[in-house]
Amino acid sequence: MKTEQEHKSGFVAVVGRTNVGKSTLINSLIGEKIAIVADRTQTTRNKIMCILNTNNAQIMFLDTPGIHKPHHKLGECMMRTAESALAEVDAVLLVVDATERRGAGDNYIIDKLKNYHTPVILVINKIDKLYDKDTIFKVIETYRHGYDFQAVLPMSALTDKDFSPLLKELLKCLPEGPEYFPEDMITD
Repeated sequence: MKTEQEHKSGFVAVVGRTNVGKSTLINSLIGEKIAIVADRTQTTRNKIMCILNTNNAQIMFLDTPGIHKPHHKLGECMMRTAESALAEVDAVLLVVDATERRGAGDNYIIDKLKNYHTPVILVINKIDKLYDKDTIFKVIETYRHGYDFQAVLPMSALTDKDFSPLLKELLKCLPEGPEYFPEDMITD
């Protein structure tokens, strides 16, 4: 039987550039296809909340639009949506694509994260597309400089089956709290 003292609950913003696998990661964690997944950029245009219930926690993931420098009104609106999620969460998952070099877009997001005092876990996604471990270590090293991440986890949101290392790191960031939503609810 759970007691409130041993139960954790909290909100986690999932942020990153467009098409890095944020929605795929959330769908894999929840075990359902809730968030829209597409090859087309900017598929997610609003925050989507997905709820993961475990024996000792309830984690509310906020899937956000891909962060980018906006060039039009829709882009500006989507950036306000993504950035507002950062102000209201207990932890942040920064998802990056292991197959792409760290660039200006990643640096832009990391600079934004410096404005918040929220623990950030770096998820280096799409490692299934890399050919060797040395490449993975090089990608990890390029991101370790310039930001003090709570944890750095290489994974594949598409092919991995065990997300317990990620959940373990998230639980370190979340406060004790009640279940905010019924156990059978997986999205708002």
